Amino acid sequence: MPDTLLGFDFGTKRIGIAVGQSLTATASPLVTLATRNAKPDWKAISELVEEWKPAAFVVGYPVDLDGSENDIAERVKKFARQLHGRYHLPVHLIDETLSSIEAERHSGPKAQSEGRNDAIAAAIILETWLNQ
Repeated sequence: MPDTLLGFDFGTKRIGIAVGQSLTATASPLVTLATRNAKPDWKAISELVEEWKPAAFVVGYPVDLDGSENDIAERVKKFARQLHGRYHLPVHLIDETLSSIEAERHSGPKAQSEGRNDAIAAAIILETWLNQ
């Protein structure tokens, strides 16, 4: 049976979320959620988990081009631990290098100003993981 997964592009201001299918190895942007005081909107995330019933989560992990950890890496790891702790599902971290740039290339700068690129980046992150 194919698995449904949720992908996340974590940021301190916004979190992009996408849904994907293991059978087709494709993902679609779902929503971009604003954070509150740099904290995730757990109520909205819980509603998405209830609606989509994912088998696992995939979280983009920021790595600089030289391979070193990005400034936000510790927050991403904390978010991943919280996802696992709240929903008791596997969480996979994947290098998200250039996913935001790729998202802007797909959608353009207007989408970035509207916050849609975060969900598009989450879909790119999830598809990358699905295709590994």
